Amino acid sequence: MKVSLLTALLLLTSPLAFPADSDERSKESATASPFPLQLEARVPFAPTAFPSGDHSHVVYELYLTNFSERPIQLQRIDVLDARKPDSRKLASFEAESLDAVLQPVGSQAPENKADIREIRAGATVVAFIWIPINAHESTPEHLRHRVVTTSGTIEGVDLETHHDRLPSLLPPVRGKGWLASDGPSNVPNNHHRRGILAINGHVTTSRRYAIDWILQKDNASLSGNPQDLRSYYSYDQPVFAVADAEVVTARDGIPNNTPGSPETFRHAVPITMDTVGGNTVVLNLGSGQYAWYFHLAPGSIQVKAGERVRRGQLLARVGCSGDPTVPHLHFEVTSSPKLLGGEGLPYLIDHYRIWNDKKWESRTEELPLAGTVVEFGNDE
Repeated sequence: MKVSLLTALLLLTSPLAFPADSDERSKESATASPFPLQLEARVPFAPTAFPSGDHSHVVYELYLTNFSERPIQLQRIDVLDARKPDSRKLASFEAESLDAVLQPVGSQAPENKADIREIRAGATVVAFIWIPINAHESTPEHLRHRVVTTSGTIEGVDLETHHDRLPSLLPPVRGKGWLASDGPSNVPNNHHRRGILAINGHVTTSRRYAIDWILQKDNASLSGNPQDLRSYYSYDQPVFAVADAEVVTARDGIPNNTPGSPETFRHAVPITMDTVGGNTVVLNLGSGQYAWYFHLAPGSIQVKAGERVRRGQLLARVGCSGDPTVPHLHFEVTSSPKLLGGEGLPYLIDHYRIWNDKKWESRTEELPLAGTVVEFGNDE
């Protein structure tokens, strides 16, 4: 009888091919697979490095899916210069640093955090990669990945680090004391960075570089009754066009929420895909890039869809519409005019100052990171 090589391999590795009294080595062979490590690694959206402070930052997500019938235990993820694979690693994640970047998908999340490095059969884990590279060093144009597990190692997933053009934008707000709340960072509790959603059958991270701009004075965001919108310094602040652009969306008519603590807070309207962003303006920046302004005050929007706007033109005012508990401006740049349907893109703000070590420092053509307190000029 003629038997194919694949059938022969399967027979040789099947438990039925060994008698009941086989030795331990035979038992190990019975459970071994003739195939390579059944771990898929992919990057759905290639990054573009952006400058901030003394570093350029490379930010993206590495998806790891276990296509075998048994758990796979991760040990390390290395990121290499694809053109110099034998050179020193650009980044290496293992032990606690590996735990900090991993996030299992859906119900496959382990009950015990200590098991987060285990990818269950059929499960997917996302590694949120963030690589800071010293500003005086050149950023490699191509990266390669090495994923080390207890069952074997895979190497590949080459990607570029300059996927999109970085637009230079005016700031969307003006004045001193703006906190870049939940701005670009890689901490696990950053709901923008970890905000992966499946929209119309496609997984995206539209909020990858989003910032919630909150105005502060003396390290406080309000003075007075926390349930009064006007107690918040951010409320009713003017919002400006970041570039010459065409208005794609100008959504108005959603009432402000009454701010307050999570225990007492209630939304003004039920939160759906139509209302989550509140009153919204979307600008087409060109080159497949769109600027999104969320949570604007009702009745404050000064533009209409199809209108052309100029850099620095007044668009609206900061409100508390949609899903926020306190007034702020949520600003992001994405690859789509559809709500949450595009990939979050990095961008540059042409000029600003940051509060650093008890003094203000100028920044040009950079993107502020999470927690930065920023001063924006009052004119172009």
